[in-house]
Amino acid sequence: MATKNKIILLFALASLLTCACSEQLLSCLSSDGVTNFSTYDAPRYLHLLDHSIQNLRYAIPSINKPYAVILPESTQQVVTAIQCSRAGLWDIRLRSGGHSFEGLSSVSDMPFVIIDMMNLNHVTVDLESETAWVEAGATLGEVYHAIGTSSNHYAFSAGICPTVGSGGHISGGGYGPLARKYGLAADNVVDAVLVDADGRVLNRETMGEEVFWAIRGGGGGNWGVVVSWKIQLLKVPETITVFHSIRTGQPSQTAELWNKWQYVAPELEDDFFLMVLVVPDIESAGIAMTFVGVYLGLKSSALESMDRAFPELGLTEEECKEMRWIEIVLYLWGVDNVEFLKDRSTFTRTFSKSKADVVRDPIPMDGIKGMLEMYAKQPKGSFRLEPYGGMMSRIRRDASPFPHRASTMYAIEYFVDWEEADDDKRDEYVDWVRGVHEYMTPFVSNSPRAVCVNNIDLDLGVIDWSNRSTSSVDAVEVARSWGEKYFMENYDRLVRAKSMIDPSNVFSHKQSIPTASLEMML
Repeated sequence: MATKNKIILLFALASLLTCACSEQLLSCLSSDGVTNFSTYDAPRYLHLLDHSIQNLRYAIPSINKPYAVILPESTQQVVTAIQCSRAGLWDIRLRSGGHSFEGLSSVSDMPFVIIDMMNLNHVTVDLESETAWVEAGATLGEVYHAIGTSSNHYAFSAGICPTVGSGGHISGGGYGPLARKYGLAADNVVDAVLVDADGRVLNRETMGEEVFWAIRGGGGGNWGVVVSWKIQLLKVPETITVFHSIRTGQPSQTAELWNKWQYVAPELEDDFFLMVLVVPDIESAGIAMTFVGVYLGLKSSALESMDRAFPELGLTEEECKEMRWIEIVLYLWGVDNVEFLKDRSTFTRTFSKSKADVVRDPIPMDGIKGMLEMYAKQPKGSFRLEPYGGMMSRIRRDASPFPHRASTMYAIEYFVDWEEADDDKRDEYVDWVRGVHEYMTPFVSNSPRAVCVNNIDLDLGVIDWSNRSTSSVDAVEVARSWGEKYFMENYDRLVRAKSMIDPSNVFSHKQSIPTASLEMML
């Protein structure tokens, strides 16, 4: 009975502490002029919380919810949000688009708040200097809209999905159709504004080159709040060729196309991007492969290149379309209204689990066939093949935290998606995609088995930050199990940068970069 009473007392004390911290947070925010926030008991709370959660696995009622969602509207309000959250000992989650595959921008095991950057979404284009300032809450669609409506001759190297937030995307590298020509999004950042844990507003000069290096590919939620990025605009021709070529067949047939693609796509000229989307073909119990091509030039040149390097694809003139860059993004999403790019709610949200690999050597035919046979039997599965090479192979592995450069032929992303009606089969689906990943073990990178940090995967290991005393030597060793898979030899440099900019480990999540003790730094 005494033990039971003690537990009741502890819960009561915890409740009082939470209540006190809650009142302190609201008072602190309001007194400093931050009025755009919502607490768990407010009418619009669930709308604001769920609006940017793209993976519905992290929107279900059983998932721990934040006490408040704070939506700063200026850099000073970001400073206030950080300082007020720290004063109340709240864990902080940072969110720009909500596309974290593991929901790390929206969930925590501890009492927490979300600082959602969606209202800091302005994009200022300067054609004279060929740069643009992009606030971290801007989606890629908003970035493309601002650049594309300013000029037909410039673009930015980033991903295809228009609702992805630029803050997290660039923080993890940011791969897209221009990566083989110009490198990643992070490779084309020339300055940034960062608010650190102490509320200091820093730019490239004042944060220092080590921290500036770290934020450009070292993963989101680690360093502080990136308020804005200064990006380099990239020249593109006014006429660009795009195609969607769908080829179907049994696994043994489509395996031939994948096998040829893996030798061709990484070696094409830098102007050519050739990705593959693979889904089961339900009607034939086979495979449907969609070859998505973007060529920075006329379709006559694109056809010549494919006829020479990949005649097995059988690309036809009718499949190719010539467009401006901004129209390419619209075409890839099947719409024709440029204002679509500014709509944050266009993405169809599902429950999902994903995993990924990078490939350094060609996968043998038996490995390819085996994987395609697994997918032919799973109607909820899909995967994507993304080519590297080109400029990606010429950028040094330590130029940014993103190390997957010359040694990488391509990346594979494995997905399984399901609707709410099938959520009772969640474990079955998750186990299936983990089984695919396990099957691929002999055929992909090893020592370590590498993966890109924007394909974050908690299966690789996690740190329990509920005890802040773990933020030193122990955390460094735990984090190494996944840190070297994401960052390889760049991992230790990231730990040193983290120790410079956030020594108290204010910005952390289950796979954040840990700080190091003085001995480890030495």
